Amino acid sequence: MHARLGEDGAAGTVGPVLERELSFAHEVADRAAEIAMSYFLGEFEVRTKPDLSPVTEADTRVETVVREMVAHRFPDDGVTGEEYGEGDGDRVWVIDPIDGTRNFADGVPIWATLLALQVDGRTELGVVNAPAMGERYEAVRGGGATWNGRDLRASERKLDDAFMVFSSVDDWIGGLREEAFRDLLRSTRRSRGFGDFWGHMLVARGAADFMMEPALRVWDWAPITVIVEEAGGRVTTFDGADPSDGSSILTSNSVVHGDVVRRLSEL
Repeated sequence: MHARLGEDGAAGTVGPVLERELSFAHEVADRAAEIAMSYFLGEFEVRTKPDLSPVTEADTRVETVVREMVAHRFPDDGVTGEEYGEGDGDRVWVIDPIDGTRNFADGVPIWATLLALQVDGRTELGVVNAPAMGERYEAVRGGGATWNGRDLRASERKLDDAFMVFSSVDDWIGGLREEAFRDLLRSTRRSRGFGDFWGHMLVARGAADFMMEPALRVWDWAPITVIVEEAGGRVTTFDGADPSDGSSILTSNSVVHGDVVRRLSEL
């Protein structure tokens, strides 16, 4: 169990349900959705950051508001976000204001606000809200995972019957793992390129069986880990290690995990 501070400031433990924090996470998701949806399908500025990724007015406004909400409700907690940098402390809220900014900018509804609470570096709570699709995923460590109130459960399909999901094909073709990628394509029942949060949530739902991305920042994977794991799946790097900021991410139904790790590790 991880130490945390209760409402009265006394030391406590992270139990199966962080009721106050989960309620707050939903308030954040609601407010972020209001802001983002006020921009979606409208006209807004899209800039290119130094790492060549896009950022919109909606990204920066959502993160600013979330940081203000955390400062008001949990003033001793840190905040790490995609747009305004890393926080520190035993408890850190991790925010990706709009995961799938390219989709957002192009008018594609597959984007979401991602929010996680990490305690001592481990994600204990995660919420993924995709308002343009009317979908919300949530999980608390030890308390299960849900999608629009329905229990989430990963599949139990084996590799030869698996639905493989991956990020953009540009991440694979011409890279070190191209042959492993092609091998997995040949070894599975079907495949699709569903990037960002969406592929990982399909794994948690049991619709897909594994999803792989070569490199993700902590705000991209923090809430995903607890949701997939509480649904009965697994989350590691391609080498089977614990995820870290900027590492590869493999989410799976657990059944195929070892086989996929082995193939991705055979360079």
